Amino acid sequence: MNKKLIISTFPIHNHPCTVTALEEEGRIVEMQIQKTEEPSILGNIYIGKVQKIVPNIQAAFIDINPGCSCYYPMEEKQHPFFTSYKTDGTLKAGDELIVQVRTEAIKSKMPTVTSNLNITGKYLVLTTEKTGIGLSAKLSSDEKEALKALILPYLRKNCGLVVRTNARDVDKAVLLQELDYLYSQIDQIYKKGPSRSCYSLIKTANPEYIHALRNIRSQNLDAVITDTSEVYEHIQNYLYDFQPEDGPKLRMYEDDLLPLYKLYSLETILTQACQEKVWLKSGGFLMIQQTEAFVAIDVNTGKYQGKKKASETYRKINLEAAKEIAIQLRLRNLSGIILIDFINMTNKEHQEELLSILHNHLKNDFVKAVVIDITPLHIVEVTRQKTRKSLIEQISITK
Repeated sequence: MNKKLIISTFPIHNHPCTVTALEEEGRIVEMQIQKTEEPSILGNIYIGKVQKIVPNIQAAFIDINPGCSCYYPMEEKQHPFFTSYKTDGTLKAGDELIVQVRTEAIKSKMPTVTSNLNITGKYLVLTTEKTGIGLSAKLSSDEKEALKALILPYLRKNCGLVVRTNARDVDKAVLLQELDYLYSQIDQIYKKGPSRSCYSLIKTANPEYIHALRNIRSQNLDAVITDTSEVYEHIQNYLYDFQPEDGPKLRMYEDDLLPLYKLYSLETILTQACQEKVWLKSGGFLMIQQTEAFVAIDVNTGKYQGKKKASETYRKINLEAAKEIAIQLRLRNLSGIILIDFINMTNKEHQEELLSILHNHLKNDFVKAVVIDITPLHIVEVTRQKTRKSLIEQISITK
C-alpha cells in the first residue's frame, strides 16, 4: 500500500499548528495537530512527585510539573528504578519516581503516567513492564520463531522486548543496531534519574511526524513532504541515523503560489472530519457522534436506490460502510468504546462477512482496534486504544 507522509505548518484558529497527515492510495486517512507553541507531553519521561494516594480507587496522583497532575494506577507492577521510592515498597506522598506519560489528557480525564517505561524504535520496543520477548500478532508463525531466536541471546533480565511488524524484512545487523540504541537509551535514563531534581524532563518524546514515519514500512513509503525547514532538518537527521534507505524520499516543498496544505486540501479534510454526517459513494451515509462515554455510529441507506432485494441492499451498504468506518476511526482518532448500528441484517452469513470485513480493514490501523462482537440488536462493538485526543479535541484546543 503506497503511503505519503505530509507535514505542513499553517494557522488553525489563528494559532500556528504543525499538521501531520498520512495519505494512503491517494486519500488522507490519518491526521494529527500540534500547536507549535505547545509541544505534546505524550511519551515524555519525567521525575514525578507523588501528591496524594487514593486507596479506594487504587490510584495515586503524581505531578510532573507544578500544577500538572497525572493519574497513576497502583495496580501496575511497579518497577524498582525510582529516585526516592527505594525503601519499604510502599508508595507514599512526597516520593519521587521516574514516570512516562502514557496517555494525553482526554476530554475531562487528566493525563495518565506509568513507571513502566517504553522506548520505541522502528523495529523493536523496549519495555520495563515485562521481561521476555513479545511478538506482533501480524507476524506469521515462521517469522515469530525466527525473530525470537535472533533476539533471545541479546535479551536482558531486567526488561523485555516487543518485536514490531516492521522487523519482518529487516537485516539482522540493522535490528541489533537498533537494539543497542534502545539499551543505551534506558541506561541513560536510569543513570540520570537519581541525580536529577523533581519535575526534571529526563527524555523528550519524538514529535508526532517522527512517530508516524517510524510506523511506516520502508517498502510502502513513497515520499515524506514538508514545507517547514525545522521539520525538514529534524526528519533528515532522523533518517540519516535510523532509516538511511529512506533519505531520498524526503522532499522540501517550496511553492508560494500553492501552499502544501492547500495542495492536499488539509483544511477541507479537517472541516469534514468535524462533521457528523459522512456520505458513502452508494448514496448511504454515516452519522458519527462522540459522547463522553462512547462513540456512536449509525449507518443509513440515504439516497441509495438499488433494485436488488432488501437483504442484498443492506449487505452492500454495510460492507461499504465498514471500510469507511475503519478510515473515519483513524482520521478522527476516535477511541474507547465504539458502537456501530449497521442496517438490520437477519442473514447470519452476512453478519459474519461484515465482521470479517471490518476486522480486516481495522488491521491497517497503527492503533490497536478490536472488533468485539455483534449484539442481538445488531450493534457491533469495537474498542480502539486511547492514547491521544480525538481530532475534534485537537482542533478545539487551538481556539
